[in-house]
Amino acid sequence: MANKQKKKRNKVYRGKDAKIVQPQVIRVEAANRNKLHQWWFERKRIIKPVSIGAGIAVLLGWMVYELFRIIL
Repeated sequence: MANKQKKKRNKVYRGKDAKIVQPQVIRVEAANRNKLHQWWFERKRIIKPVSIGAGIAVLLGWMVYELFRIIL
């Protein structure tokens, strides 16, 4: 007959000889930006890939146009 395994303890020990956990310090920096720079800072994660995709699409369209102009 197999012995039943004991449940592992997952509660944090808080006795007098427990390890002291140092508080974490979170540093925050503030920046004064003008309205345009703040707008760019908030939206650049969306605008950069969209603008790169649009630029590639325009470039490919122009190349196809020039190819058809050469052929015809």
